[in-house]
Order: sequence, then C-alpha cells, then structure tokens
Amino acid sequence: MSGRAFQTLIALILAGLWGASIGLAHMRGDMWFLDRVEATMTDLRTVARGQKPAPPVVTIVAIDDEVVRQEGSYPLARAKLARVIDAIAELKPSVIGIDTLLVDPGPDDGDRQLAQSLGKSPTVLAAAAVFPQGQQQTTNNRDDPLAGVPSAERFLLPLRLFTDVAAVGVVNVSTDRNGTPRLVPLLFKSGDSIEASFPLRVVSVAKGLEPTIEPGRVLLGEQVIRTDIGQTLPLIFYGTRGSIRTISAADVLNGKLSRESIENRIVVIGTTVTGGGDVYPTPFDPVFPGVELVSTAITQLMSGDGIVRDRNVRLADAGFAMGLPLILVGLLAWRRSAIGLIASVCAIVAWLAVNMAAFASGIWLSAAVPMMAALPPALLFGATQIWLGKRRAQHFADQSELLQQVQAPGLGNWLARNPGFLSQPVRQDAAVVFIDLSGFTGLSETLGPNATRELLNGFYQLVDEEVAANGGSITSFMGDGAMILFGLPKPASEDAGNAARCCTALCKRTRDWLDTLPASSGSPIGFKVGAHFGTIVASRLGSGTRQQITATGDTVNVASRLMEVAASHGAELAVSEEMLQAAGRDSEAFKSGALTGPLEARIRGRSGALSVRLWRLQ
Repeated sequence: MSGRAFQTLIALILAGLWGASIGLAHMRGDMWFLDRVEATMTDLRTVARGQKPAPPVVTIVAIDDEVVRQEGSYPLARAKLARVIDAIAELKPSVIGIDTLLVDPGPDDGDRQLAQSLGKSPTVLAAAAVFPQGQQQTTNNRDDPLAGVPSAERFLLPLRLFTDVAAVGVVNVSTDRNGTPRLVPLLFKSGDSIEASFPLRVVSVAKGLEPTIEPGRVLLGEQVIRTDIGQTLPLIFYGTRGSIRTISAADVLNGKLSRESIENRIVVIGTTVTGGGDVYPTPFDPVFPGVELVSTAITQLMSGDGIVRDRNVRLADAGFAMGLPLILVGLLAWRRSAIGLIASVCAIVAWLAVNMAAFASGIWLSAAVPMMAALPPALLFGATQIWLGKRRAQHFADQSELLQQVQAPGLGNWLARNPGFLSQPVRQDAAVVFIDLSGFTGLSETLGPNATRELLNGFYQLVDEEVAANGGSITSFMGDGAMILFGLPKPASEDAGNAARCCTALCKRTRDWLDTLPASSGSPIGFKVGAHFGTIVASRLGSGTRQQITATGDTVNVASRLMEVAASHGAELAVSEEMLQAAGRDSEAFKSGALTGPLEARIRGRSGALSVRLWRLQ
C-alpha cells in the first residue's frame, strides 16, 4: 500500500470512529452542548417550511388585557373564572383545560363556586413540577418505559377541593438554551409518584382513554405517539400567536361566545395578559403565549400532525454522523483538487436537502450532530492534505532548484515545460566553447581535497556567471574545465556573437581571478579557451533513469582541440574561422584584445588543417 493510500485509510478509520462516537452520544442524549446550533438550524428549517393553519381541534379562551380592563383586577377572581367555565360548559366542549395554577386558597365562596363549575364538564387542571437544579433525568435504559423521564423534587398540585372534581396534568415544558420550547415531557415522576403532562391528560380525557406507556412511545387506544428520550413530545409551531383560534374571556362574560367555536372542541383557558410572564420565544414570534404553546401540543397529540423524533430518527442521525464524514474524507482523498472540494460541497448540499425534506415531512433529523461529526474530520483531513501538499510542493521546488544547479541553467525549466525536449537527437548549428585550467592537476596534489574544492568552486562560479550573462548553457563541468553551448534549447542568429562575448569575458574574468589567488596557488595555473561554430547533434545521453543533455559531433571535438592550439601558441583563446565568420569579423567582443592570424593549425584526430585565429588579452 502506498503512503498516500495508507494516510487515506487511517483518515477514514478515524473519521468513522469519530462519527460513531458522536452518533452514540446523540443516541444517549448527551449532545447538549450542540443545543444552540441545533436550535438555530431548527428555527431556520421551521421558517423555511413556513406557517400553516392549525387543525380546528382546540379553542383558547384568553384571560387577556381586555378582560382585566373590564373586570378591573388580575388575576381574575375565581368567581369570574367560574362564570367563564359555566358559559363554556353550556356549549358542550369535549374537555376544558385550565392552564392556571390553582394551588393557593382564595375566598371560600369563590373556591366553592369554581369547584361546582369544574364539575359541570370534563376538566383538567394544571399542576407544576419543581426541580431543585433544573430538569433532572434518570438513567437512559431503553428497556425501561420511564427511563429518562424528568424527575421532580415535588409537584405543586391544585387544591384538593378542585382535584376532587377534575383531572390534573403537569404543565412544564422543556426549553433549549435559547429559551425556545422544543419538547413537551409527557410524563413526570417524583419518588414513586408518576404524573401525566397537561397536554397528555387533556387528550386522554377528551378521548376517554388512559395512556399506556411503552419504551419510546405512548399509546392512546389505537393511536401511537412516538416519543423522544424521556418520553418527550417534539414540538413544531404552526405560526405566530393566534394560529390557534383564540377568544377573549371578556367576550365569554359578555355572552358573545359562538357554539361552533366550543362544541366538541377542547377548550384551554389561560393567561395572555401583557406582563403576565407566561411567554416564550419561537421561530415565528418572540412573545408566544404559554397557553398557546400547550394548546399546540394538545392539537398535535390529537391530530397527529406534529414532528417525529424518536429512537429510530436518532438512529438515522447516528448513521448520517458516521457516513457523512466518511463520504467527505473519501471525496477529498479521491480528488485532491477543486473537483474533490466541489464534490464534497455537493455531498453536503445533498445531505441538507434530505434533512430539509425530512423536516418538511414531519421528521426531525438532527442538523447539528452530522455537522459536528463531519466538519472536524473533513477540515482536519483537508488541512493535513494542504500541509502535505505544501511539503510535496516544497520538495519538488527543492528538487527543481537542485536540477537547476546540476543541469544547464535554463534547461531545467525548459524541460519542465517541454518534457519531450530532445527525446530524439536533433542536428542543428551551435557555437561550442571549451575552457580548461592548465597546471591544475599537479597543484591539486599539494593543496589537498578541501582547498582544491574551494578553488574549483571559485572558478566554476565565474564561469557560470559569464555563461548565464551571455545566454549560454553549461552542459557539463569536466574536472577543471567546462563545456558550453550556445544554441540550446533553441538555436538563434545571435548564438555565435554571444559565444564570442562569453569567450573574451571568460578570459578577462579568469585572468583577474588568478591574480587574486595566493602566489603558491595562482602562479602555477593557467587557462585556455577554444571556440568553434558548426553542426552538432544535441540529445539526451544516458539510461532510462539517468540522462544528461549534451552535444556530440565534429564541431564539439574541434572546439575541444582548439584549446591545445591556444596553449601551444601562448594565447588565451583559439577561435575557428567558422566561429569568427558567424560572430562577425568586426565583432566588438574581440576588440578588447589582440586578434591575430589566420594560421593553419593541425587538429589532433582530424585530417587536414583548420584556419584558426588567436586572441590575447592586451
């Protein structure tokens, strides 16, 4: 397995383990720290889904500002509340729910009158659970139907006078960290005492059925209510306040109550008076009345049009939590480019579309949990790949720089852009220059390796600078000399002229360099330069794993032998007539010294003589 594949495998394993741990924690309800993210995402999905009409199941009778103004007191006197209940009871509601705590005694006459009114119709009274440190829950045992049910310190129950004639339900709701009610607990416990919630008790009285409690669901006859952890009912809102039909208690007292708004309906009496404090923020309304909140839960229990989040939905969340990071990491590893990033974004968009479609269909898939599971591994893997990519890029840059140092200057970049360059030999005209130090071999025996290396580096540096300044390419350093080509990577009309300027500049620079050396090092050393122009064969020479760009042919051999001609005549430079003619006989390059000749020189290894010019520094 390659290193890259191994890295991807490790990343996939870690991403899967991370996603599985997040999914498992979500199944147990331990992801409370994501409440704010989930709340925000839920609000966005709720608003995107839009408002919709509530089923005509519940009518709210509101103790509002109008009835308080009319009666002149708040809370409403119990005798007045009794009159309201009497007026409602005459129109035959299925059940009346009183969303007002009646835990303290009032005037005896008022309490007796209210108790008599409560007995005229099926009625449910509100109780409250008191928690010492907020909502506490028991161990989450999936086989225990009461696992996770909110455990209260005690219950605030209505007066015994009232509970003798009416049922009781706990009215507490569960809010997220933003204060928005998201869940309605259907059951509460305190010690050995179990109480149904106010919405569940109202619905059970309306249906005439006692609820049956099973793990993850509550049964009302044939109706199955799927619940979340702790037997809680997920809540979704129909819209702003007033989405559920609301009538002022003032209209009831004034005899303006219509039969169709009450008969066979569930009627919930509660407070909406300004400053009453029983309000909650929702996605549609920042001051949503508490009585409409419990009425929303009652409506959804009755009609079954609420939103579902139970163990199966959480299991789907866990699947997304484990699958999404694997998909994102896999896509980023598959295409480590813009394509992989685009594919990852498409995967996220597809998941969001599925999530939104499920929410609109009444299934509350978590948005925060898969995000928490997917984003850290994807970002970490992406950042790691960027870091590794930068390391690889730096490695290749270092290799490229090394190639430029080893290969002829300019040829490395040309090869990078044109990998097929000289894959087949090419015949072309070029200027070939050789330079070599004389007397250096004997000197190196006395200098030692380190001093010899330093001396050669100084010589190579000046050669490299002059060749680069005149547009040539050093194809190789040969011991104490160098071979230089003018005409690679592409031949040009000024190649011979550039070579001529380079030859004379090399002579000047080398002479000056020798003058700077100590007498023990510089005096035994001399140099010689040969230059020729003609046809060469440029190619890559070597094996399949190691190749070098060079030139071969008679022109190269002649240029090399011309150094011997220069040395035998005491000149720094020997230039062939072909080179002089190609560079121009009046070339400025040779005017800084004395150009003599021509002379007919015998070239070792070549038949016939060659017309040569000699150049010396003045």
